[in-house]
Formats: sequence, C-alpha cells, structure tokens
Amino acid sequence: MPAARRSKGKARIKTSQNLSFKYDFGQNPEMDAWFTSFFIENHLDYYTYPDHAATEEQVRFMVYTEGDERYYPCSDEMFETIISRKKSAFIQNYYSRALQNILELIERQIEDPYEKAYLEALMLNKHKRETRDEIMIPSRVEKRLMSIYLKRTQIGDPFLAEKTQRNQRAAEILASHAFTEALNYVEKGRMKKPPETLTDIKSLIARVEFERFLCTANTPELWLDGRHPVFNKNYFLHIFKQKFQGDGIVPLMDLVGFGEKPFQKRKLLWLADEAGQVVMDLAVIRFLVSHGHKVIVAFKEGPLYTKTTIGDVLNDPVLQDAMSNAAILDQPDMSKNEMVRTLRGDVPILGLSDGSSEALNLLLTSTTFARVFKEADAVISRGPDQFRRLFDTHFQFTQDIYNISTDEEGGLSISCKPRHPEVIKFSHKDLEAKAQHIIDQMKAAKARGMTVIFYSGIIGSIPGKIEMAKRIMSTFVRHLTEQSALTFIINPSEYYEPGMDADDLMYMWEIVQRSGHIDIWRFQSYDDIDQAFQHMDKKIPPEWVGKDATFSTGCTKEMAIAIEVQRRHPEMQLIGPPRERFTRRQDYGIGKMYDRRLSDRK
Repeated sequence: MPAARRSKGKARIKTSQNLSFKYDFGQNPEMDAWFTSFFIENHLDYYTYPDHAATEEQVRFMVYTEGDERYYPCSDEMFETIISRKKSAFIQNYYSRALQNILELIERQIEDPYEKAYLEALMLNKHKRETRDEIMIPSRVEKRLMSIYLKRTQIGDPFLAEKTQRNQRAAEILASHAFTEALNYVEKGRMKKPPETLTDIKSLIARVEFERFLCTANTPELWLDGRHPVFNKNYFLHIFKQKFQGDGIVPLMDLVGFGEKPFQKRKLLWLADEAGQVVMDLAVIRFLVSHGHKVIVAFKEGPLYTKTTIGDVLNDPVLQDAMSNAAILDQPDMSKNEMVRTLRGDVPILGLSDGSSEALNLLLTSTTFARVFKEADAVISRGPDQFRRLFDTHFQFTQDIYNISTDEEGGLSISCKPRHPEVIKFSHKDLEAKAQHIIDQMKAAKARGMTVIFYSGIIGSIPGKIEMAKRIMSTFVRHLTEQSALTFIINPSEYYEPGMDADDLMYMWEIVQRSGHIDIWRFQSYDDIDQAFQHMDKKIPPEWVGKDATFSTGCTKEMAIAIEVQRRHPEMQLIGPPRERFTRRQDYGIGKMYDRRLSDRK
C-alpha cells in the first residue's frame, strides 16, 4: 500500500529526539531576560497578557512542573534553539514553512493581481519582522500570519469548502457496503486458537474492530482530493493490514479494555486534528462509547488550515450527524462542580473548543479545556503536530498521553508518555470518600450527644500564608474545644492534603456542608484571629489586621451554601460576620485558593 499522504503544505519535518536540554532560570541574567522576552514576544506571559495566556496554576492542571520550572509550548529542540540565540537552519526551516503555507493560500484564493501582490508583500514584511530575532515560536508566527490574512480578506475560513468535501468523502466511505463488509470480515488466521472464555472472545473481537477503525482513520487517501483507487472490500482488508508499532500499543489497548487488564470505564480526552480524519475518529469514538467509555472531543477554536474547528462541528452536516448524540460545552470557564455534573451525565460524547487556533498550545487553552484535561483518565492526541508538542519535550503531564500518527512508512504508530510519577490526583470518588468519612465522624459525635460545629475561615485567601492561616485556625479551634463541653469541631485546615487545589477542597467540603449534620456553622471573625495570636503570644502581622471570613473566596461561597442549608435545616445556627458583608470575593483564580482579582494585582 502506498504511504499515507499528508495535506498540501504540511510535510513532516524531522526533529531531534535528544530531549536532554533543560533550562535553569537564575543562572545568567542576560539569558533570563531573553527567556522572559520569549514569553512576552510570543504573547504567552500571563502578567503581560492576562486575558490571553493561562496562569501558571491553570497550566499545572495539565503539565507537571518542578520547582520554579516554567512550561513552554514547543519542542525542547525548538526552545534550545531560541534560548541559545544562535542562528539556526532548524528554526528557519519552520519559519519558511509558515511563510510558504500562507503564500500558497494567497496564490490559491486571491484572484485580483493588486490584492494578491499587496497581501504577499504584507506577509513578507510581517514574516521578516517576526522572525528577525528568532525568538518567535514558528507556530505563533503562522498564527499571526493567518490572523492578518483573515482580517484583511474578511474570509471566515479559507479551507471551509475543502474541509467539507473531506468530511463528506470520509462519511461516504464509512457508509459504503464495501467498508461494512470488510469491517465484519472474519480473518481465519486470528481465530485458529480462539480464547477459552466468552469474555476473552468478546475482547478479541472488540480489539480487531478497534484496530480496523484506527487503520481507516490512518489512511488519508480515503478523504484527500485526488485520484482514488477502487474502494472495494479487498482494498479495505489491505488497509486493515497496516503495521502497528510504538510503545503505546499495549497501554492503549489496556486503557480501552481490549488488552490484558480488566475492563474499566474511562473518561478520555480526544484531541481532534485534520478534517476528513475527524469523521473517521468520531467512528472510533462512537465504538469506544458503545463499550462504556465517555469521550470528550476537543476541536480548534478558529481556522487553522485544514484542522477541524468547533465551528465546523456546529455547521457541517456531516459532523452534526456524527455528533448527533453529543453535547457541546460552550462555556469556556466551567467550574469544578459544573464539570463533575457534566461528566457524570448520561451524554457519552462531549465536544468543546480548546480555546486556541494552533495545533496545540497549552498556554492558550480555555479554563474548561484545562479542567477536562485534569479530570480525564487519559489524553489521546492525533498526528505529528500534536506529537511534537507532547512528546518532543522533557515535560511530563498530569495524565497519561497517547499519540496516534502515521509513521514514515505509512504504518500506524502509537506512542505513550506516562504521567509524571509524582502527580497527585484526587478523583471524584476519592473526594467523596473523604467527605463521607467526615460525615460519619459527625454522625458518631451526634450519637454521643455532642454538638457539631463547622468552622469556616481563611486558609488560602492570603497568597503565600497558608501555613500561618492553618496555625491560626488550629489555635483558635483548640481554644474553643477547651472552652466548650461535648463539642465536635471540624477544622477544615486539618484536612488539607498536598496536591489539593481550591477545586478539590470546595467539592469535598460542599458534600459535608450539605449533609444536614451541622448544628453550628461558625465563620471566622477578626476577634477569632486576634485571640489566636494572643494564644500564640505573637503580635498580629499587618496582612492579618482587620481580616475575617468575608475576605475569603471560599468562605464567601460557603456562606451562600450555609444560607441554603439553613433554609432546609432552620435549627442550624450561623455565627460570625453579618452575611451581607460577604460580597468582596467572588471567584477563584483557576487552581488558586484566593480570589482571581488578587492574582490580577500581581
């Protein structure tokens, strides 16, 4: 079979597999300044572009960074080339490819000679300026050139017609009699020594069908324009014989339940890639869903050549049909609780935009995408562009990452990068189990005739003061316990565990708080803080002067919950600052334990 063809203008450029380079900030002031400029010039610095780039905390939902390490969205070889400030043919290759792509687009779509010459000159000027210092990531250069083209021409999506045709061809293939006949064909060789149990037979059948779908999704000639061979049964059977290779074959089969490990339902984040291919991918996804998995499919936010966008999903009849039983997550900043409710719903396929118009840039993805990434059981990426950003880098991630691509011989390559071994992940079940343990303690205390008091106070609302906040709360709770007989006081600061962020804590505590077993809900007052420092025999530091629970984002949310709980349980007492004063803090900065407005001041 001929090697699979790629899209015009998207030829694969070989990259080095030497991933030993690691940059240490703080060793050289001039290099550090260049490093900072790298993020600013690429519009990837949160403090310079707070409405554009992700916070470090949001990035940590996806990338495991060590110490003060800062994630960059390119291969190590690309970053090393940029940070070394040495002129390089390697990066110029990629710059030239970005320019070539946009010039080919102009040649293809613009007929007026003056307009064509004008746009070409404009692109050449912009390209020359952006690549002069070799500080720009090539994908960012490409994004800027495309953005200029779209704004100057007012063309919504230059490749819309081609993408629609590709998707239509792919859909016709899947609906053809020849494909169905080949898909159901029994290969006698694989059944010479059949498994001994029905469960194993079912698993083998599922694996064969899964592999055949993957082979189909790995054959671009099925949907690309050009001369096609005769698509008969034998042709598809030939496609199904593609060679599988890579270190990800066994773990992927185990992940989806077609390997040696016992089957488990999974939540998979699938990163869609090219038009045409995406229709085949959705057939793979529907197959996985039929076996009990839930799949969240991420598309591009805006046009990027022949990549599939969320707009395509909403407007292309083929994709609308393929996603007919799916739900689209159109809120870019879903909360943890909203995310959990959605993932637990009955809809097996969810679609969303990743928030960017690049092949993959985790510094530009939406809050919703970051939370899905964190909550999923694994991430399946597609194609060489995504491979470079996830595998040609020393960075490890918070999830197991898979990549399915075409190898250089036209076969199917499956790669796996396990999540960082030190990642601490609290599943919904973990948090619910912790909440239930606390509720059981509350029930036992009430059975012994004790009064249950829940104490809400500042823990993470003052950046960098978590340990002092925990000490203040523990000191005051100890004082309350000594003063009161037969009381069971819940001090949230004692239940904090490394790896928990504000999302995790609030999810766990809301279960406890809505249980109906709280007799007194006390919110921290400034007098409480004052007494705590007196018991510690310390003066009150300036950052704690005048503070109370109304300063806390968590306490503000908890007061709203407390009011709802009190309506159902009028016997519960509320003690602390007046409820009408809980208006200052509205929402967390993602991954933080303090209000996003405090992070904006940095």
